Amino acid sequence: MSIAYEGGCQCGAVRYRVQGEPTMVALCHCTMCRRATGAPAVGWAMFDADLVEFMHDRPAEYASSPDARRGFCARCGTSLSFTADYLPGLIDLTLGSLDEPARLPPQFHYWEAERLPWLGIADGLPRHREFPPMAPEPA
Repeated sequence: MSIAYEGGCQCGAVRYRVQGEPTMVALCHCTMCRRATGAPAVGWAMFDADLVEFMHDRPAEYASSPDARRGFCARCGTSLSFTADYLPGLIDLTLGSLDEPARLPPQFHYWEAERLPWLGIADGLPRHREFPPMAPEPA
């Protein structure tokens, strides 16, 4: 199988390869993603975890809630990934960490209920108040 996507952190200590296509690509507006990245919204590409190979260093992890972990570079702090117990076998990678993020345009927005009121993105994409229909809500 050929390499579909590559990416990594700002300093180059953490690199990854993905050999496959994403399950979904979206912009998240939730408060936790904003705080974790310092951005008003975060672009995520969700992949089957077994398609993602981390090279060199692995991301450090922070448990942002009892059932979710956020991966980041321990050297430069770049936000890289998100995994959760309620999304078994899946990993989200930040679109900004991809070498070619323009190849994966978002398909929809989620956690629209927490979107900052001054952030208007007129892209015509579907919007979900909380989680998108394909992702189960946490227990």
